[in-house]
Amino acid sequence: MATHEIFMPALSSTMTEGKIVEWLKQPGDKVERGESVLVVESDKADMDVESFNEGYLAAVLMPAGGTAPVGETIGLIVETEAEIAEVAAKAPAEPAVAPAPAAAPAPSAPVTPPPAPATAPAPATAVAAPVVAPASTASGRVVASPRAKKLASQLGVDLVALRGSGPHGRIQAEDVMAATGQPITVPRVAEGSGPAYAPAASNGAAAPAPAPAGDAFGRPGESVNFNTLQNAVNRNMFASLAVPCFRVGYTITTTKLDAFYKQVKPKGLTMTALLAKAVGVVLARHPQVNAATSADGTAMAFPASVNVAVAVAMEDGGLITPVLANADKTDIYAMARNWADLVARARSKQLQPEEYSTGTFTLSNLGMFGVDRFDAILPPGTGAILAVAASRPAVVAGKDGSIRVANQMQVNLTCDHRTIYGAQAAAFLKDLAHLIETNPESLAF
Repeated sequence: MATHEIFMPALSSTMTEGKIVEWLKQPGDKVERGESVLVVESDKADMDVESFNEGYLAAVLMPAGGTAPVGETIGLIVETEAEIAEVAAKAPAEPAVAPAPAAAPAPSAPVTPPPAPATAPAPATAVAAPVVAPASTASGRVVASPRAKKLASQLGVDLVALRGSGPHGRIQAEDVMAATGQPITVPRVAEGSGPAYAPAASNGAAAPAPAPAGDAFGRPGESVNFNTLQNAVNRNMFASLAVPCFRVGYTITTTKLDAFYKQVKPKGLTMTALLAKAVGVVLARHPQVNAATSADGTAMAFPASVNVAVAVAMEDGGLITPVLANADKTDIYAMARNWADLVARARSKQLQPEEYSTGTFTLSNLGMFGVDRFDAILPPGTGAILAVAASRPAVVAGKDGSIRVANQMQVNLTCDHRTIYGAQAAAFLKDLAHLIETNPESLAF
């Protein structure tokens, strides 16, 4: 009798544990080679895990909602239907997944993740490997984000009747909200576009009551554990505390940029693409600002390309930085199309690791929220991050003493002082301002 173990896969170089979002197969189900067996949430993405073996799922050792370290056995596959009962009888019982903490007048202590099960003694002849498979409803299952499923349960929405707007038809939280006729209160991309609103219900029916305030991160009075993505962000933030940082601010007049943006917006260009392109072009002239300190802290690493990562807040908490590769060389219209695709797949946790972990410089834009100015925390592994605030009309004094009104925005550059010095940061910001203020039209060529 041959028993094949399903291990918790390593979906990224930084992943140490994974959460099982959903088992697509149940004990006793037939499993084909290359067929998706379960969905695993890594630190920043949901990925289908496919089987390398043909057979039957005999036992699930870690249920949906459970967390296991990378390499831990989470399921067993046998070759014949007759072997299912024998293997299932010998398999360890599924550990119980701790329920969400109940509302309480005071925050309670975080719940300890469930213990990992013991590895099954059966000999392993093959291992399930992580493969990103397109979402599909051909098997009859509903493909929806965890947040969408939670909202559907709260609002009484039938997911089967919905058409998903995510990649490969995946149902997103805003699809559920749109079905109820309610405004979408969670920004699609908190750092890259403004809040999106769904159209009101046209059938005259009263919309269900909105979800309680704070539901995206817990209701008032609750203590909610950090999810996998939030824990990954937290680890990065603690790592950034070890970096000696300094910050340089600059005021940029955006009157010409704003006028140019109005001209190209109907062609599908976004302000994010314009800013990323401008940053990429200037970074190519200032390679020191595109550099970073090596992992061991003994050298300066100069990347071969300019990859601008843009911070995006996820609808269910956490932060991810999709990367616009070769931002200095990519056509701005192609960049805008690429950005729209990255955002759509980021929201449904379908990005590949290289699409969010290869940035050489980070851009964080809160301008659409009317923020006057802010400082950004330096992501580990990069040398600088630029915080971009809102563009506002301001009274500006000319060199000749004249007074005029112009649009201006505040930007703040956070730098790793081991790699970048103040004069280099200031020179970069001066060149960026000159490009935006005098010749933003050149970004389209």
